Amino acid sequence: MSEVKNIKNLKEFSTSADRFEGANLLCPGCAHSIIVREVLNATNDDLVLAASTGCLEVCTAVYPYTSWDASWIHIGFENSSTAIAGAETMHKALKKKGRLKQPDRNPKFISFAGDGASYDIGFQWISGCMERGHNMMHIVLDNEVYANTGGQRSSSTPIGSSATTAPAGKISYGEKRNKKDMMAIMAAHGIPYAAQVSPNKWKDMVKKIQHGMAVEGPVFINAVSPCTTEWKFDPKDTMNIADLATDSLVFPLYEIIDGRELNITYRPKNVVPVEEYLAAQGRFKHLFKDEYKYLIKEWQDRVDEKWAYLQRREEARI
Repeated sequence: MSEVKNIKNLKEFSTSADRFEGANLLCPGCAHSIIVREVLNATNDDLVLAASTGCLEVCTAVYPYTSWDASWIHIGFENSSTAIAGAETMHKALKKKGRLKQPDRNPKFISFAGDGASYDIGFQWISGCMERGHNMMHIVLDNEVYANTGGQRSSSTPIGSSATTAPAGKISYGEKRNKKDMMAIMAAHGIPYAAQVSPNKWKDMVKKIQHGMAVEGPVFINAVSPCTTEWKFDPKDTMNIADLATDSLVFPLYEIIDGRELNITYRPKNVVPVEEYLAAQGRFKHLFKDEYKYLIKEWQDRVDEKWAYLQRREEARI
């Protein structure tokens, strides 16, 4: 069982003993470090962590230094999930054989990876971990682009975004495809728990991380992670961008239990137009040219349709 950590307020939460130190080389304003700290501070459990190659790994483990004050594994771009699945299986086998030196310690196993290492390169590895039922949590730091390697598009990159491999210009509005729905795909494995989280809604994140820690079996968490470099906004505006993401319903916050039961966990009191979310980021500035403005309406219609679907599914309890 997970050790439940009671958190009274934001001050107490933010000053918890860190297992992820503040010293790192992530860009100023990067949401990755905020999300990781929120995840690790949500629990007192012993942790075994893995990180795929990506922004998080290259900026937090520059030899001979590390930002991690916990058991931590760096593995290839595609397979932080399988590294953690292997560690979880090894622990289970050694415990069954009575070979653990500290048998009363029951660590939780968490893998971190970006959207490139989750939606694309590591997709089949994560799917295998979910299908096999490993007792682990996979967390996507979803900044919707291959930020570590030059800003290439991934299957998480939203339509209309300008990326280095899908640039906007005179004959193109950038990315041509809609973002892959990883929540639906992962939930379709019938896993105990899947959830979307955002760093600006820390209480919602804590509840979901603690829920995920408490269940037996695989857990999938998709965390929106605004990228100041590739989304092109001022580093001081990270939380404002996260607010716009959740309050415009571009990134709705919800959970899916046992692959079926969907619960919306955040309903904005004042829903902001999608246009405000797009306007706050340089990667979408070309959409405000006359020839591409129709895409803004398509964005709004698509977000409205998805929100209506989530509400219908929640009401139906299926």
